[in-house]
Amino acid sequence: MKKKFIQHLALAASALMISGSALAQVKIAFIDPLSGHFANIGENALKGFTEAADILVNQKGGIMGQKLEIVGFDNKGSPKESQIQLKAAIDQGFRFVTQGAGSGAAHALVDAINKWNARNPDKTVLYFNWAAVDPTLTNEQCSFWHFRFDANSAMKMEAITNYMVTDKKIKKVFILGQDYAHGHQVAKAATEMLAAKRKDVKIVGNDLHPIGRVKDFAPYVAKIKASGADTVITGNWGNDLSLLIKAAKDSGLKARFFTFYGGAIGSPAAIGAAGENSVYQISDWHMNIQPNKAEQYALDFNKKPGGEMSVARVNTAVTMIAQAMNKAKSTDPKTVALALEDMRFDADNGEVWMRKSDHQLMQPLFLSVFSKKGSKGVKYEAEGTGYGWKTVASISQRDSQLPTSCIMERP
Repeated sequence: MKKKFIQHLALAASALMISGSALAQVKIAFIDPLSGHFANIGENALKGFTEAADILVNQKGGIMGQKLEIVGFDNKGSPKESQIQLKAAIDQGFRFVTQGAGSGAAHALVDAINKWNARNPDKTVLYFNWAAVDPTLTNEQCSFWHFRFDANSAMKMEAITNYMVTDKKIKKVFILGQDYAHGHQVAKAATEMLAAKRKDVKIVGNDLHPIGRVKDFAPYVAKIKASGADTVITGNWGNDLSLLIKAAKDSGLKARFFTFYGGAIGSPAAIGAAGENSVYQISDWHMNIQPNKAEQYALDFNKKPGGEMSVARVNTAVTMIAQAMNKAKSTDPKTVALALEDMRFDADNGEVWMRKSDHQLMQPLFLSVFSKKGSKGVKYEAEGTGYGWKTVASISQRDSQLPTSCIMERP
């Protein structure tokens, strides 16, 4: 009788283990603004990660038969809050995190994760950066526990200034950015690269403003007008870009804008007709690139509430992470990191490569200009504006690469 009881217990435990395995999930904590000034960026990205996990991973067998789940943690756009949310995620058992909206938050996460992993080698955490582009994150402050899936700001500025070399109409440039790591790096790269490539171009202004706190950009636009600038370079994103473009439109500023995030959620609507053939963006993808492997995916994505698809890197990150786990047959963060190193992947925007030396993704980039729907190269509009992005320059994965100063400490 006792033997039969023990056998029943063993069978029950086995059933529970099988059931638990069937229900098991691989979870990634999404730590980005879901409230406040930049909530639209965070919400749209969370939608992107959730859709990619469902369609590109779970509907194709998942990760070793387990579902991938993305769980949102609101950092309110704050570096300090990012560390608080990281601790909350770790306390809940998360071993993987992603973040992108702001290099300040990215630096805070890298620092906290490095310290946590040093103290807890049996509970390490891996960070997937989808959009924080301060170059130092993959240079002097690189970390084994950090992978970046976006081109850094130096790579993007290299592409922009290479195009500017060919445009002799550009004579006077005003640089405007957010007063934090990314804004400083954009200004530094623009100043140095223009000086090296276009000695005839004069930088007539170089200004920074508080991130996420300016409600009216009219005073900054007035400075730009007074400077006589024919071109503006800005790394602004979210409402800081939308409000800047609106103020420029309202003032009648006749200058071209070269942006990093002109296609990000909310910006095309703010740009509108005033941006026709005058607002440019450097990006990893847009709806009118050719060939467009993500065309049907994007059309389906855009029908659902929560924003429009404007980047390829979210899909790239989710798919590469899942492939690394399946290839390694492990969800151990260190093992996954090793599997990601030197991985090559045929992404929506072409072949990409995760460079082992600094964990910086190398990928094609596209410089595009906001143009009328129906004009040559503009099949699709953005955010119902009647205008969309037209490619004016394509930069190959090889041509977007820059050297790194990373000396990585490996576990």
